[in-house]
Amino acid sequence: MKKTTHLLLVAFCIAFVTLGYAQHKNYKIKNGIGLQGGVTQFDILTDNFETKSNSGFIGGMTASVDIPHRWYNVSYNIQLSENNIDIHAATPATSREEYIEYKMFTAQIAFLFHIKLISNNITLDVGPMLQYNSELELKDDSKEGYLITGYDNLFTEDITKISQFNANGAVGISAGFGSFLLRAQYVYGFTNILGKLNDQDLNVGSNIDKFKGNQSLLAFTAMLIF
Repeated sequence: MKKTTHLLLVAFCIAFVTLGYAQHKNYKIKNGIGLQGGVTQFDILTDNFETKSNSGFIGGMTASVDIPHRWYNVSYNIQLSENNIDIHAATPATSREEYIEYKMFTAQIAFLFHIKLISNNITLDVGPMLQYNSELELKDDSKEGYLITGYDNLFTEDITKISQFNANGAVGISAGFGSFLLRAQYVYGFTNILGKLNDQDLNVGSNIDKFKGNQSLLAFTAMLIF
């Protein structure tokens, strides 16, 4: 009887220790859905055109996974934006120079890692992004017929058919408390967003340089997580 009691006591202790140890391995992983909106600053980094960045707006949704026992979290993001850019041109008749404004709509899907700098309050965000965008569109149709600076026969309406599928990289900082976050993000285009212009029979005159450009986007957003 005494031996049986000792065996039961040992079994109880082992079970208690095992259960206590296992409880430390149970982490509560939290999922969240967020809405975000803000402003952008867009440009195309290229030697073909003389460009100037312009502002736009952005909005979207995020699905986040908070992993307490890891040094990072992850999220999936869908962003829609209207971005604007100015490209230098001149009137053929008077050679009056000015920046002509174009707009471009984008839809972006990103998978981001959020490296915890100070818990979940400040994170470094980095990850790949896929983008579908519209063609460049003149915001003022009366600006058709302007000559693009650096070309003799290339007009403002000739450069609208840019590449519409692009791969980007995103890096940024998020900061906030609870369900409210502020995010600053930089997006760089790895693919040649002007590449499709090379497939068109454009009259470039004596300028035989291939069209090449990489998009550059700054986004400043506020986010609510539910």
